[in-house]
Amino acid sequence: MSGLGQLREQREAAAVQRRREQEFLRRSRIFNARLRTIGIDKDALDVQVKERKIQEAIEKARHEKFANDMKRNDRLMCLLEEQQKREIKDMNKALKEFQKNQTPETRREFDLNDPQALKKDRPARVSDTDPRCTISGMQKFAGEDLNYEQRMKFQKEQLREWSLQQQKDWKNALADQKLADDLYDKYRVEIDRKILELQRQEEESRRAVCTATKDFNRIQADELAFKKELDKSQTLRDNMDEITFLLRGDFLSENPAQALSPLGDRVLVDRWKGMSPEQLMAIRHYQKEQVQENLRLREQERQRDAEWDRQRVQAARAQMLLEREQRRQLRERRRDLDFMNAELSQEQRAKNIYLKEEAYSNVPTAQYYAQFNTTTR
Repeated sequence: MSGLGQLREQREAAAVQRRREQEFLRRSRIFNARLRTIGIDKDALDVQVKERKIQEAIEKARHEKFANDMKRNDRLMCLLEEQQKREIKDMNKALKEFQKNQTPETRREFDLNDPQALKKDRPARVSDTDPRCTISGMQKFAGEDLNYEQRMKFQKEQLREWSLQQQKDWKNALADQKLADDLYDKYRVEIDRKILELQRQEEESRRAVCTATKDFNRIQADELAFKKELDKSQTLRDNMDEITFLLRGDFLSENPAQALSPLGDRVLVDRWKGMSPEQLMAIRHYQKEQVQENLRLREQERQRDAEWDRQRVQAARAQMLLEREQRRQLRERRRDLDFMNAELSQEQRAKNIYLKEEAYSNVPTAQYYAQFNTTTR
């Protein structure tokens, strides 16, 4: 049934797609500005009617075919269901006949209820290599094999052989250890003798080295003492010469001529000992002049700031007067504008009253407008 339903859905989808394509072709013909004409196209309508009838006939035939297929499928399903019911009925009947004719020995669960089961059963373990004796069966443990006596006899014999072999190996090991100890003692005695000989030779060589070193150090000390005495006397003479030179030189005598530079009007800083009283007086006079100049500049700056403040106050006062004048003019213009608006409002009100009176007296409005415009001008 699922296959038939899927086939039906595919056919319906194909029909829908075909109708969509026909609708698309129809719209392309209708909305094409080059092929479309003004008015009704009789031939095109006849063709459409013919196509529509053909389409309806095709759809009708398709629906009839679908209906026949559904009827045939329903008959097949009914036949299959009846056949399945007959097969189930035959199987149940055969099962009942088999159960009626079945003997206890041929039943599947007879081995659970067999009264001769213990007689027919095999022992739990036939041999040590019985494949039924698994770990989970717990029928065989360590030391519970069937040939236990032969195994124990063999093990005792093996232990005795091992004990004899160990005793023999132990005796051989003791003999080897004793021989090795004797050889080691002889080797240690020889080594100690050689060490004593080397120590004696080392002491003799050390004694000779100490004697030679002592003689060398004594000679070096004498030479060093003589050299220090010479250096001391030479240093003393050099110090005396330097003191004499410094005492007689220009540096300690503070000669002003030593600070003059040979390049011109300059002084050597490392030799300059200070200024003369004339130079100090000139510097003080120059400083007084600088103070007077600074006071004069400050007075000029103060006067210039006062002038700027005065000009700024005058500008602010002029700006304030200008703003007052502008506000006054603005109030006058606004008052004139209000007066003009009031006059226009009165004229408009009079015009409306006149129009109402003119409407009642059937006077032409155009003539009134002409007279009003002339009067206004």
